[in-house]
Amino acid sequence: QVQLVESGGGLVQAGGSLRLSCAASGRFFSINAMGWYRQAPGKQRELVVAITRGGNTNYAESVKGRFTISRDNAKNTVYLQMNSLKPEDTAVYYCNANALLLAASRDYWGQGTQVTVSS
Repeated sequence: QVQLVESGGGLVQAGGSLRLSCAASGRFFSINAMGWYRQAPGKQRELVVAITRGGNTNYAESVKGRFTISRDNAKNTVYLQMNSLKPEDTAVYYCNANALLLAASRDYWGQGTQVTVSS
């Protein structure tokens, strides 16, 4: 099994910054792509940004230029630096990781961390 532990959410005023972290642990050969999703009340979960093991990224248009994803492969950890936050960024943010196991790869999710941006 793979566990994803997130940290770094909280309450911030519009224009402020937050940094999220997500560390993967457990029994796996490697972590492939990692990413962050978010879900606002009454809305579907959406991709914020994903990053491959090699560092290629895919950002949602709404966060380009404001959010930056990075990862430390040695620590199996992904980070999300969120700057110039807006009230519409308010959501529960979920970490996602694709782990290579013995016979196949599987997706895993973190428990979610609340990000609230006040206007």
